[in-house]
Amino acid sequence: MKNIVVLDGYTLNPLPPEQPSDIHPSWTELTKLANVALYPRTAVGDIVRVAKEADILLTNKVPISAETIAALPSLEYIGVMATGTNIVDLQAAKARGIPVTNVPGYSTMSVVQIVFSLLFEVAGKVGATSAEVLNGRWAACPDFSFTIAPFFELSGKTLGIVGYGAIGSSVAKVASALGMKVVVHSRTKKDVGTDVEWLPLDELLASSDAITLHCPLTPETNQMINEGSLKTMMPGAFLINAARGGLINEADVAAALESGHLGGFGADVLVDEPPKASNPLLVAPRTVITPHIAWASVEARHRLMTQIVKNIEAFLSGHPVNVVNK
Repeated sequence: MKNIVVLDGYTLNPLPPEQPSDIHPSWTELTKLANVALYPRTAVGDIVRVAKEADILLTNKVPISAETIAALPSLEYIGVMATGTNIVDLQAAKARGIPVTNVPGYSTMSVVQIVFSLLFEVAGKVGATSAEVLNGRWAACPDFSFTIAPFFELSGKTLGIVGYGAIGSSVAKVASALGMKVVVHSRTKKDVGTDVEWLPLDELLASSDAITLHCPLTPETNQMINEGSLKTMMPGAFLINAARGGLINEADVAAALESGHLGGFGADVLVDEPPKASNPLLVAPRTVITPHIAWASVEARHRLMTQIVKNIEAFLSGHPVNVVNK
């Protein structure tokens, strides 16, 4: 049998194969395909040691460099247990004839749900207000109602969506149902139908009450939200990032929050994960941050595990699917 090494299986399922759970997706189907060595986490410096006999290497966020690939002579296949593949040197794998696969689309609606959770929080402050109630402020209040910050309706506001793939288009549908006007920007202009308007990026930034990012992190999009682009946004606009941390310049966003130009910021991703204690967003006002959980609903993790197994089955049959380095 082939040897499978899972470098960082903890976030997908923190339980070993012999401990099935009704909540967590099971590793059992994977163990039927090959010998499985499951590591909750692996430091970069330990990859070669733990994967020296691996035919199949699975990673979520552990980076696989050209040097690592060269040091693993038995390696035949790399499976990314996520959609984004920037953690693998795709060209180095291709040069070795090693297919790299991903799992597209498994978490679309989970990400959409977190996007609106973040947007609702920066606009409505439900979580922050509840925390004040639980801290005794309502019990000590002389009035039947109190607020800790302005509460804004989203209906009638304009939502700007940067990136209009599966997630961006799904966000647009929810926004329209909430009564929002939707404008979008994508790398290439496309037909977006009658309910959505495509705009150049500078026009979208200038005309949106709230902006949400759904584009990949590339050299062109790296820090696309920076001091200059923030200045083009309307005062008080909300910014949501549940795509990749590197799409924004964190110091510039923190400064815009401190100055009051940016009305609120919600993020599920940061440049460094976990963040350094010095990250300015951790102390910026009107900021809500979740720890990269948008992908991780119970349902999405089950879909992810199912497709990981199917990807490997397809590879073993000689007909690999979801290959990203053809």
